[in-house]
Formats: sequence, structure tokens, C-alpha cells
Amino acid sequence: MQEVLKNYSGILLLLLGITVGSIIGIVAPNVVNYIKPLGDIFLNLLFVSVVPLVFFAVSNSIASLEQQSKFGKIMITMVFTFLFFILTAAIFTICAVYLFPVSGVLGSKEIVEATADNDSWGNRIVGFFTVGEFTHLFSRQNMLALLIFSFMTGFSARKAGEKGQAFRLFIASGYEVMKELLLLIMKIAPIGLGAYFAYQVATLGPQLFGFYAKPLGLYYIAGIIYFLVFFSLYAFMANGQNGVKNFWTNAIYPTLTALSTCSSFATMPANLQAATKIGIPSQISNLVIPIGTTLHKNGSSMSSIIKIYVAFLIIGRDFFEPTNLLLALGITIFVSIVAGGIPNGGYIGEMLMISVYQLPQEAIPAVIIIGTLVDPLATVLNAVGDIVAAMFVNRFVKV
Repeated sequence: MQEVLKNYSGILLLLLGITVGSIIGIVAPNVVNYIKPLGDIFLNLLFVSVVPLVFFAVSNSIASLEQQSKFGKIMITMVFTFLFFILTAAIFTICAVYLFPVSGVLGSKEIVEATADNDSWGNRIVGFFTVGEFTHLFSRQNMLALLIFSFMTGFSARKAGEKGQAFRLFIASGYEVMKELLLLIMKIAPIGLGAYFAYQVATLGPQLFGFYAKPLGLYYIAGIIYFLVFFSLYAFMANGQNGVKNFWTNAIYPTLTALSTCSSFATMPANLQAATKIGIPSQISNLVIPIGTTLHKNGSSMSSIIKIYVAFLIIGRDFFEPTNLLLALGITIFVSIVAGGIPNGGYIGEMLMISVYQLPQEAIPAVIIIGTLVDPLATVLNAVGDIVAAMFVNRFVKV
């Protein structure tokens, strides 16, 4: 019994914090604004620690790979895994909305105030992949640029050979130090996440029962089925029954973290810990999970389909025309992969959807509101999907 309590003490404490936070959010919503700063402090500590962890983890993984061919095989397998998972999630959601159609969805007439982005596409592309100052790299708003820089640093450290040995030792040591720092910060997770959960319950809870209940209900039911059934299937494909057992044993903590924070980024430390316990080599998990946090999003794939479907319901057009379905899959891949590396990428994806389908302005509030309200489950699918993706990559690449 003591061994069980020791192994699950972190999860039990986190559950306790979330439960207390939920009760506070329901029975005393006026108190939420006073305890939310506790959640903000925890998340800020987490964010400033995860950014250097990403740099050290990715660059160390590349620098420590013994063979160049291994890196190439990992990257190719990872890309195909991400695409396979994202398209599977999208097609599953299309089947769900076809079999269980939603009716009675009303478009909102409220005016959405958004800051116009007048940058040229050239400037935007430059901003997606690079930054103008070295210090700007270490910002969670520039994760794609940081990942590219980390890749290049790892390659350079390997190419330097004997002269780069001291630097390779530095980034390996830096990775271990940042792991320990994150373990230290995660000790206050029950308090921080409990406070944040109270805020979510108090602010988002009432909206779930409004006009958007039907599409939201469809998303949450389909999302939970996808989470339980498809993630189990992926884990089975990765390592049989042991893979399923190891995945679900170690996925609880990341799931609760993602549900509480609504942040794949904040869930990354829990994912890396889970991957270690599952037995995924660090050379794989330290690449797949940080990159997946930015570029691999099952939940965003499903929400993209739901939002497009609702937008079509609002204007009375047929979502299931072959051309519309193909366009929906293309937009979904963009939203799930490309937009994941862009600040406010979800909103860019929504604007792309409106533009491609030439939808009226009244569809914009609907897709933004749905995107906000599905965020808790979408984050769980996005974040925890990175663990099973790492398991999948490990199945085909042995290091």
C-alpha cells in the first residue's frame, strides 16, 4: 500500500488540488480572482523553465546521436507519424459529424474586435522561422525559431568533433540541470493547477450550456472516444499490450496537467517524465515531444473540423461536398502543424478558414467561441498525443 501511495502521490495530490479548485469555482466564483495569481505564478515559473529545457533537450539529442542516418530516420518517421495521427483525427471527426449531425446552431451577431495584421506574407514567413535578436529566441512566442536554432546548434556541436566536446558536455549537463529544476517547480503543481482550474470552472463553465452546447457536446464525446480508443490503439501498435499498459499508467499526470493549464507547452515537462518512465530513449523523446508540442496537434485537428462544420451550418451550405471536405483536410493540416508554430496560430487558422471558404463575417464569432470552449480537451489530445507519437516513432527507430 505504501508503494502504491508513493508511486501515485503526485497524481493524488494533483487530483486533490483540481477537485478543491473545481469546488471553489462552482460554489465561490467571486473568490477565483484572488486565487488565480497562484496559478499564474506557477505557470510563469513553468514557462521560463521549459524554454531553456527545449533548447538543451533538442540540441543535446542531436549532438549525442551516434549516426547521422539515425537522426534522418527519426525525423522522417516523426513527420509521417504526425501526419498520420492528424489526418486520422480529422477523418474520425468528419465521420462523427456525418453520423450525428448537429442542428439548430445559431450564428452570433456580436462584433469581434481584432487587431489588423498588415504585415506582408514575406515578413510573416521570416517571423515564423527566425527572430531578429538572439534574446528573442528564448521566448515561448517564438518556439518554431527556437527549435530550428536548437537543431542547428546540435548539428554544429557534432560537426565540431573533438573541439566541440566541451560544448557537448555543457548542453548535456544543461539538460540534466533543467530537468531537475522542472521537477522542483512541479512540486507546487497541486496548488498552482488547482487555482487555475478554479478560474476555468468559474469563467468557462456557464458558457458550455448556451447556444453552442450541441457542437461542443459532439466534440467532447468524439474527443473522449478518440482519446481512449485511438490512443490505446496507437500504444498497442507501438508495443502491444505492454505499450497500452505503460501508456495509460504514465499518461494520467500529463492528462491532468493539460486539462488544468490548457497549455501543451506547460504539459511538456510531465510528458518528458512520462516518456522516461515508459522507457522511450531520450534521443527520441527529447526530439518528438518538444517538436510535437509545437507542430503536432490531434485536438486542434478535431476542433478545426468541428469549427468548419458549424460555420457551414450557419450559412446553410453542404459541408460534405467532396471539394469542401478536401479543403477542410488541407486547412486542418495547416492549423495542426504550421499554425502550431505561430503566435496566436489558432486565430490565423480560423481566419484562413473564413477566407478559403469565403464565409460571411458572422461565422467568425462562432468559430472563435467554439475554439475557446473546446480548449481543455483539445489541449489534452494535443499534449498527450505527443507521448503516444514518441512511442510510435520508437517502434520503428531503435537507438
